[in-house]
Amino acid sequence: MEDYLHKEESYAIVGVLYEVHKNLGKGFSEIVYKDALEYEFTQLNIPFEREKEFTVSYKNTTLKHKFYADFVVYDKIILEIKTVDCFNNSHYNQCLNYLKISRNELAILANFNLISLEYKRIVKSKK
Repeated sequence: MEDYLHKEESYAIVGVLYEVHKNLGKGFSEIVYKDALEYEFTQLNIPFEREKEFTVSYKNTTLKHKFYADFVVYDKIILEIKTVDCFNNSHYNQCLNYLKISRNELAILANFNLISLEYKRIVKSKK
C-alpha cells in the first residue's frame, strides 16, 4: 500500500474545509472563505501562513514577479481556494507551479462554489 503523504495534516485541513463549507455554503467570494479558514485554523491551533510569498529563481537571478499561495498549512501543505464552476488545467497548473518553487510536496485545491465541497490533492512528482 502506498504512503499517503501528510495523512493526518491533510485530514485536519479537509475537516476545516468541510466545516467552513457547512457553515457558509456556496456563493460567497474567495476572500470570505479565506477569512473563515483563517478563523478556523486559529481556533484549532493549526499553524498556517496566509498569502505566502514565493519567488522564482532563474539561472543566477531571482525574477521580479512573485507568486502568493492562499495558505501554507503546517509549513508543508499549500492550500489554494477557488470559487469556480469546475476546476480546470490552469488551477492544477497553479498548484504545480507553487509546488515547483516551494519545498512543499503537497497542495490541496478546494472549490467552495458547488453544493458540495470539491477538493483535490496534488502531489509533486518525484522527477
